[in-house]
Amino acid sequence: MNKPIKRAFLDTEDGQILYRIGGEGEPLLLLHMNPRSSDEYRELMPILAQNYCVIAMDFMGFGDSDKPPKLYSVADYAKTVIALLDELGIEKTNIMGNHTGAFVSGEVAAAYPERVNKLILCNVAGFGEAGKVDLMRRFDEGFVIQEDGSYLMERWLARARYVGSAELNHRWVLDDLKCFGYPLYAVWAVGNYCIEAAERFSLIKSPALILWGIDDVEEFERLGLALAQDRYFLSQALPHSKVVEFSNGTICMMNQIPEKIAKTVFEFLDSANF
Repeated sequence: MNKPIKRAFLDTEDGQILYRIGGEGEPLLLLHMNPRSSDEYRELMPILAQNYCVIAMDFMGFGDSDKPPKLYSVADYAKTVIALLDELGIEKTNIMGNHTGAFVSGEVAAAYPERVNKLILCNVAGFGEAGKVDLMRRFDEGFVIQEDGSYLMERWLARARYVGSAELNHRWVLDDLKCFGYPLYAVWAVGNYCIEAAERFSLIKSPALILWGIDDVEEFERLGLALAQDRYFLSQALPHSKVVEFSNGTICMMNQIPEKIAKTVFEFLDSANF
């Protein structure tokens, strides 16, 4: 039987942060990609909550969290993670992050090693200088609200070609639209962090699992954001890590293959020998 997932808010000096929580036992924090929200883990959370106390937060500027009064760096987002853990009385947690969430997860493990048990990093692209330039171009362009409403169909079509279902596309586009008219917070944060990411990640001592969706890797290459081989920077920065790759429906893998993800996560977290 799936455990119920409840929602609540954390008050911070920059606004409220929405988080979802369910299950009991050892904590596992889930951090979402850009431009999504904790909804990215809607399928996965009830499965993981059978064995763990699972928490997923909306980063500031995303989902139902408030828009912050300033641009947040990856380090700023890491501080909000610590604020949520403190609010919940959690001294140490496992963390899993996807894309932007993985950069934040890595920074939490590097800056606050005493707060992290095991770490799961998903789809962490190595952008490099060229990637940073392209990220900043996307930041400058932003998500623009158009008077004729044409941006609504543009977002639907942009996601529909690889999301896999109308219902999932609808949820993704809703998250997209909540970001319109505001700075692309995560793009700016990752763009300014990506050059130092390998150095920061090399500080991580926690046991680490690296998950890759091969379709996701190919999509980044198609967009010109990162080459497929750029992903290997992560396993080089974390030579003690284990790597698992998924194919077939892995661009939105948290939603599309939650059972496979959960099985791999359980095996990693439950292993005493890793």
